[in-house]
Amino acid sequence: MKTGFIGLGIMGSRMAANLQKAGIEIIVNNRTRAKASELIANGAVWAETPADVAKQSSVLITMLGDPEIVNTVALGEDGFLKHMNPGSLWVDCSTVDPGFSREMATAAKQYGVRFMDAPVAGTKGPAEKGELVFLVGGAEADLKEVAHLLDAMGKKTLHLGAEAGRGASMKMLINALLAQAMLSFSEILTVGEAMDFEQSKLLDILLNLPVTAPFLSNVRPLLADSANATTNFPLKWMHKDLRLANKTAAELDVNTGSLQKAEELYNKAKEAGFADSDFSSIYWYLRS
Repeated sequence: MKTGFIGLGIMGSRMAANLQKAGIEIIVNNRTRAKASELIANGAVWAETPADVAKQSSVLITMLGDPEIVNTVALGEDGFLKHMNPGSLWVDCSTVDPGFSREMATAAKQYGVRFMDAPVAGTKGPAEKGELVFLVGGAEADLKEVAHLLDAMGKKTLHLGAEAGRGASMKMLINALLAQAMLSFSEILTVGEAMDFEQSKLLDILLNLPVTAPFLSNVRPLLADSANATTNFPLKWMHKDLRLANKTAAELDVNTGSLQKAEELYNKAKEAGFADSDFSSIYWYLRS
């Protein structure tokens, strides 16, 4: 039986390619077949529907955009879950909220399928290099079974507990910090420019301070030139992650005032035309 992989966007396509490089046979499906062309050329088997992936896989990995998409692909008319072989394992690497992961674990159990949530820390570059960090919620025995797959796609795996949703919980925290740091830095950079400091001078100083998040040095080229900026992590997905983080916080009765404001600003940037740009384009939205 092959390893199934559904979802071949910026992250998924690179993760699947690293499985191939490790000599793992994969069967793939994506909403648009064109995104699978390189994988197919390198030996991947194309499946017309998610259900067709399930019928031929003992392990099925999903890397999809949001809970709504995951739900459709898993439980929709051509969904894979009811077609998975009893005892097989679904590894969901999508960034979703922990409550949704628990719902999917329950649905999987009804079909005799094991479930593991394993979202990743890292963007396009680490995905291409096989340097992702997997955040795993699931049984230790299941993790051992797929450790070679995760090792082919990442540099580290953090097992956060046997309960479904533990990986998703940690991913919510990480992306909330990421979004807030990017927004805060963008606001300060915009204020500094309004004070008549040259952007290059501001970046030279601010990016080398201990109070500045280290990842911001990597996005410096995207802040300097919007026209040639590459998309490592689309802003629309960051907005989605903030929405899910606030949803989770509300379920836990935790006040997240600044996080709610961040969600609002990223949403405005999305609606202003920055949805498919890198999430660092929140800076260009603030300047517009």
